[in-house]
Amino acid sequence: MTHPRLGVNIDHVATLRNARGGHHPDPVVAAQAALAAGADGITLHLREDRRHIRDDDLARLAAAISAPINLEMAATEEMVQIACAARPHASCIVPERRAEITTEGGLDAAGQRETLRPLIARLRDAGIRVSLFIDPDEHQLRAAADLGAPVVELHTGAYAEGRAGEFERLARAAALTGPLGLECHAGHGLTYANVQPIAALPEVRELNIGHYLIGEAIFHGLPHAVRHMRHLIATAR
Repeated sequence: MTHPRLGVNIDHVATLRNARGGHHPDPVVAAQAALAAGADGITLHLREDRRHIRDDDLARLAAAISAPINLEMAATEEMVQIACAARPHASCIVPERRAEITTEGGLDAAGQRETLRPLIARLRDAGIRVSLFIDPDEHQLRAAADLGAPVVELHTGAYAEGRAGEFERLARAAALTGPLGLECHAGHGLTYANVQPIAALPEVRELNIGHYLIGEAIFHGLPHAVRHMRHLIATAR
C-alpha cells in the first residue's frame, strides 16, 4: 500500500514576506526547498484580496518547478481566467470570504451546482485537474461527483480541533469516494500530532499541509519540517 502524497502549501511564506514588504522570504524558494526535502507537490491559494500569494508568485513558481502545482481558488470568473491561463496541474475550488482569517469550512457544492458546473467544465477543458474542498458529508460528495470533479479534498479542520466523532465522519466520507469515482485528498489544520490517523485511511491519496509546516520551519527549518511530516505520513500505514 502506497502512502499519500504530500503537498506543501507555501501561502504563509508569502504572509511573512508581505508583513514587511519587499521580496524576502520568497515563497518560490520555499517551494524549491520543500520539494528538495521530499514534498510531492506545491499548493498555493491566490485569494481575491491577494493577502498572501500574488499573481507573480504563481507565474514565477510555474517557471521554477516541474512538480505538480495545486492552485486553490474561489469560484469566480477572475480566478477561472487566471487558472486557465496558468494551467496548473490542479485547481482546488474553495469557499472564500473576505473577513475570514483562513478557510473556515467546506464548499457548498450541493447548493452551488449551477455556478460550479460551467466553471468546472472550463477548467477541465483547459487540462486542469479539478478538486472541490468539501466537508466530509455524503450530500456534498455526491454533488461533487455529479458536477464532474474528479477529486475532492476533505476538510479536516473540525477533526484537527478535536471535535467528537469527526474522525469517524472523515473515515465514512473517504470510504464513499471510491464508489463515487472520486479521488480522495484531505487537509486543513493537520500537524505532527494528528496527521497519522488521516494518512492511514486507505482511500486518502494526498494531504495538503501548510501553516503548521511553515510554523515549524521557524524553529527547525523547512527541510526538517517537510522530512518529518513525510516520515509520519509514510509510516502511518
